[in-house]
Amino acid sequence: MTQNARSELSLPGTLRVGINLGNMLLVTGSGPGGEPQGIAPDLAVALAARLGVAVSYRTYPMPGELADGLERDEWDIGLIAVEPKRAEMIAFSEAYVEIEASYLVPANSQLRSIEDVDRPGVRIAVAERAAYDLYLTRALKHAELRRATGLSGAFALFEQENLEALAGLVPALRENAKDLPSARVLPGCFTTAQQAIGTKPRNTALITEIADFIRDTKASGLIAKLIEKHGVTGKLQVAKDSE
Repeated sequence: MTQNARSELSLPGTLRVGINLGNMLLVTGSGPGGEPQGIAPDLAVALAARLGVAVSYRTYPMPGELADGLERDEWDIGLIAVEPKRAEMIAFSEAYVEIEASYLVPANSQLRSIEDVDRPGVRIAVAERAAYDLYLTRALKHAELRRATGLSGAFALFEQENLEALAGLVPALRENAKDLPSARVLPGCFTTAQQAIGTKPRNTALITEIADFIRDTKASGLIAKLIEKHGVTGKLQVAKDSE
């Protein structure tokens, strides 16, 4: 099966990996040559070693751009959050980690719970095409989404336009709250970003190999070790296996 998976790579002997630099929990730095470092790059290296091939990175500033790269055949695997809209074009593995998403609101806000946010007149800043943006686009009935480029853009929009809420991953929102002491993160979460490995739907052997790889890395404790190695303990969790 491994040989069949190798034969599906666009560049013989090399696993081309799409990396989202916008997720600072999964990409925590860069190496001497500018190569990305963190949980996602480490997983890619481990998968390449399992396949017996070299690894080559293609980095993107935001997840939506990474997803678009599949149509241009820019990567063999992409490490990105699972989302139904993306799954129309990308074959995803089981998630390997999950990250809670919630809202940041001003200290004097009348919004006290996740359920309070979906009301008429509530404006929510969000990073365009992030997994939680796509989720909220489907789920919200009354509140209005205001989109910006990236996490920093969404935070700036939240501040500058005095919006009622900022949607984002909880660890990032907590960091935002340090820069805006008058704000607070609502308890709980409206969804969890399920981080997984995606590939082309036609790569059936590679899909099977990735599925086995994710199962094995969870069982061996490798994911938990990488969370500790890269200093993100408590900010994300090893994803639970689906029922």
